[in-house]
Amino acid sequence: MQAETTAKIDIIKTAINLLCKHVKYDDAKAQLAGLESVISDGDFWNDQASAQEIMREKNRLERQLAVIDALQLEMDDAIELLELGSAEGDEEIIDDAEASLTKLVAIAEKRQLESLLSGEADANDCFIEVHAGAGGTEAQDWALMLMRMYSRWSEARGFKLQIIEESAGEEAGIKSVTMRIDGENAYGWMKTESGVHRLVRISPFDSQSRRHTSFSAVDVSPELDDDIEIEVVDSDLRIDTFRAQGAGGQHVNTTDSAVRMVHLPTGTVVQCQAERSQHKNRATALKMLKARLYEIEQDKKRQAVDQLYSGKGEIAWGSQIRSYVMQPYTMVKDHRTDEQVGNVNGVLDGDLNAFIQSYLKKSRV
Repeated sequence: MQAETTAKIDIIKTAINLLCKHVKYDDAKAQLAGLESVISDGDFWNDQASAQEIMREKNRLERQLAVIDALQLEMDDAIELLELGSAEGDEEIIDDAEASLTKLVAIAEKRQLESLLSGEADANDCFIEVHAGAGGTEAQDWALMLMRMYSRWSEARGFKLQIIEESAGEEAGIKSVTMRIDGENAYGWMKTESGVHRLVRISPFDSQSRRHTSFSAVDVSPELDDDIEIEVVDSDLRIDTFRAQGAGGQHVNTTDSAVRMVHLPTGTVVQCQAERSQHKNRATALKMLKARLYEIEQDKKRQAVDQLYSGKGEIAWGSQIRSYVMQPYTMVKDHRTDEQVGNVNGVLDGDLNAFIQSYLKKSRV
């Protein structure tokens, strides 16, 4: 068997072993058998709420186990086909087996990566905040570029993106923006982006065409569902309303519908002006606040992880998680994983997958 073929099989086997460990394969099989026994009871559907919860758990286990079983079966079939082709000296059979293994490698690596998205809130939608650092127009333009980058990434994945709040820059760009991304595992993917992002380029705002370095901070937090409880006491809140800002014309609100919410114990501030209704903006702001508080709590448990709130530090030199260099050479480098690519424009157009995947793999416990 050729070394390249052996390497493919090893990759698939490694992925299967990691997936088995991730789902605790033997325990999951036993748990599934137990649930099937409960479901077969004649009184199972008497308690609709309990029955639906059990069915959801059963379906989840079946999906996890089916992925592993399918990979194992297809790998075994490909190996058997390869051995058959080798024994008979049939190159066509060997080529078919090799093609199957190549396809399985891609599937196995994808499944392995998806298994990393197993955090409590990884499957949830998320909020992304971008804040320009010091540097005026240059930094504010960089914040706008990051906003566009995440918009393009979302669009490419078929995710829905909504602008919750945006503060325009004085001359160009934005001072800050809050976006909501709706899509499968949105938080699991985007949590890797939290931190300070650094841009080096010839400034389009410098009449002498000098090279500038700009910084912007990105905060990512999950939209919480009913399974994750974050208690917010009314007495801990200060809520202000103000008139939403817009581009002019009919899109500018004429009432104080925008909402700013301050959590007094932590000093956490959120704003929402996405809707014309103050009631809707208040509800969204509360969701954002709970998401931020959840992320702060998670940060306390993962103090060594630099992509969350306490780890970001100052929005300036030395604290960046990733650098985007456009002059004097072109390169994007993630300082947490050393992942780097030369196509800066491609990354700024939303091609973030290499960085997301490398960080998820490195973060595997």
